[in-house]
Amino acid sequence: MKYDFTSIIDRHGMDAIAIDDLGTGNTAPDAPKDGFDAIPMWVADMNFPTVPTIQEAMIERAKHPTFGYFSPRKEYFDSIIQWHERRNGVTGLTEECIGYENGVLGGVISALTAFAAPGDGVLLHSPTYIGFTGSITNNGFKIVHSPLKKDEQGIWRMDFEDMDRKLKANKIHAAVFCSPHNPCGRVWERWEIEKAMEVYKANDCVVISDEIWSDIILEGYHHIPTQSVSEDARNRTIAMYAPSKTFNLAGLVGSYHIIYNQYLRDRVRAKAEKCHYNSMNVLSMYALIGAYKQEGYEWVDELRQVITGNVDFACSYIAQHFEGVRVSRPQGTYMLFLDCTCWCEKNGKTLDELLKAGWDVGVAWQDGRPFHGSCAIRMNLALPLARVKEAFERLDKYVFH
Repeated sequence: MKYDFTSIIDRHGMDAIAIDDLGTGNTAPDAPKDGFDAIPMWVADMNFPTVPTIQEAMIERAKHPTFGYFSPRKEYFDSIIQWHERRNGVTGLTEECIGYENGVLGGVISALTAFAAPGDGVLLHSPTYIGFTGSITNNGFKIVHSPLKKDEQGIWRMDFEDMDRKLKANKIHAAVFCSPHNPCGRVWERWEIEKAMEVYKANDCVVISDEIWSDIILEGYHHIPTQSVSEDARNRTIAMYAPSKTFNLAGLVGSYHIIYNQYLRDRVRAKAEKCHYNSMNVLSMYALIGAYKQEGYEWVDELRQVITGNVDFACSYIAQHFEGVRVSRPQGTYMLFLDCTCWCEKNGKTLDELLKAGWDVGVAWQDGRPFHGSCAIRMNLALPLARVKEAFERLDKYVFH
């Protein structure tokens, strides 16, 4: 490969909560026992060096000695338009449809507060990304879950009848849609998105589509932008994107929305701008420009190969070695969502005991219960394959023995 996905990077003391927060309490895993180093598999960031053009663009701009007020460059918007056209076949995207957001979750809240009031219901699928739970409930909205269900092949599917029933019963007119889905890793097929959008249309729902994972799609699958499935979807949907998940830039801050409908766009921008904090960082802008260069396209294609290989290894290893642990192979993202119900019942262990056993030997995996998995563990596989193998060998030797 052209880019480096095998070097093991020492992130200690380099502003990485995935490593430096271990053992500090709160939601972080315990630090490992003596004799084991930590393998970070809980925070959804990557342990790969990002594409060099990002650093090059930031460094070149940082050479200029002023960092005053600024407006986004035309190159920023052109980079976004070209990225979506080349990667997802998007046509008709213009600069006026693109708006800055400090973060996807902040954008979700700007959109919700523009079209719903505190106390109103918001439809989400469960399992549910913990960030949605915190931000939506903290702002006074009521989350109504429509559970995903596994089919005969173990693939997570939407329950369209349940969605319709919940929307009607709770008089809901705003929904958060996650595509690809976090934490389940589903890459929705076109017919699934079309049917979901028909349900939302029938219930007069504004749809906020979080597509931050849309670049990290496993080989054999393809992301379908929610706004592309119909003219109604194009005008009903507020789509959230960011280079942060794709290129590991969360610490730089910087996301964007795509909104084609002028009424939706005006309402969201009014909310986002009135707080006077939602403004772009100049180095974040250059990071996006550097990410969306030709080298970025090549880097993401190689990343997808690496993640696909890691997922294949992990799912195969679980099937062969961890009897009673079930996992639906993700089609996108780099996260696994393990169902440990049968293993815990068979071995007389609680999920807390299982989590702790992994933490003790340096496998810093994540409690899946805050994601609405009753006996689930979430695992990040965005590490060099050698580290993924080491983690699973430790689990086999010390935890699932």
